[in-house]
Amino acid sequence: MSAKKKLSFEQKKARWGWFFTLPGIVFFSLFSFFPIINAIITSLYNKKLLSLKKPAFVGLTNYIKILSSPDFWNSMKATAIFTLGCFIPLVVVCLLLAALITSRNKGKRAYQMVLYSPAVLSSVVIALIWMILLDPRGLMNQIFNTISGQTGVDFRWLSDSKMVRLSTIIIYFWKYVGYFTILYITGIGKIPNSVYEAATIDGASKMQQFWLITVPLLKPTVVMVSIMAMIQCIKTFSTQYMFTQSGAPLAPINVITLNIYNTAMRDLAISKASVMSIILFLIMLALTCIQFRFSKSDDVSY
Repeated sequence: MSAKKKLSFEQKKARWGWFFTLPGIVFFSLFSFFPIINAIITSLYNKKLLSLKKPAFVGLTNYIKILSSPDFWNSMKATAIFTLGCFIPLVVVCLLLAALITSRNKGKRAYQMVLYSPAVLSSVVIALIWMILLDPRGLMNQIFNTISGQTGVDFRWLSDSKMVRLSTIIIYFWKYVGYFTILYITGIGKIPNSVYEAATIDGASKMQQFWLITVPLLKPTVVMVSIMAMIQCIKTFSTQYMFTQSGAPLAPINVITLNIYNTAMRDLAISKASVMSIILFLIMLALTCIQFRFSKSDDVSY
């Protein structure tokens, strides 16, 4: 018998690398790839959630029904309004807050802790807290009545179609503003101080340093924050669900995730819900690819 070929050191390392990463790959595939494949298969059948009958193959019929449904396009509209209304303030305001906090000499940790504290709460708890604040007798009405010099005016935060949209945007922004601010602060901290020192010697003002140094060199962090914020906004569900359960109008805040839930759990139409899930997945994938494409490269030189 010929002697076994000896493995090189690099080949042995590669084998052990696969050995240690294989459980993670299997776990990720089981809980990520399998649901996607299963949703694609389910979308091609006429399947009811609790039915014991064998589902009939209908091909692309479910896709045609969903794409021609006014309810689906209303969900797309509600999702787009919420995403734009929350995504842009998150990316811009968090950057400004991060620059403001890092420019201070004292209290940086305290400001970060206060801003980040809402992010540790669950979305359901936050929705319940804000439902109390937005009640006709709640704190928000009292504050706005004081500002406007009026008394007893109900701004209908949870009943008016426009106000309930604004309410969900405010709540989501409040929850994640600290989280994304911390990411920006981490990115700013990686910029060498020598760059700012050289700019100061050259006579650059704080505003010039922000626009000409901080923003360009923060490009990788901006790309990461924008992608994460976009995905988080599109995936929003808990706040809209809690509001509708308390009697808020459904149509203005019937985002696609809420529509998927109601279609599957209330109407038991799991096939149609799978179609909307796939469309949502493709939208998120396309937006992520576009953001990566326009960012060109995450590499920056100091």
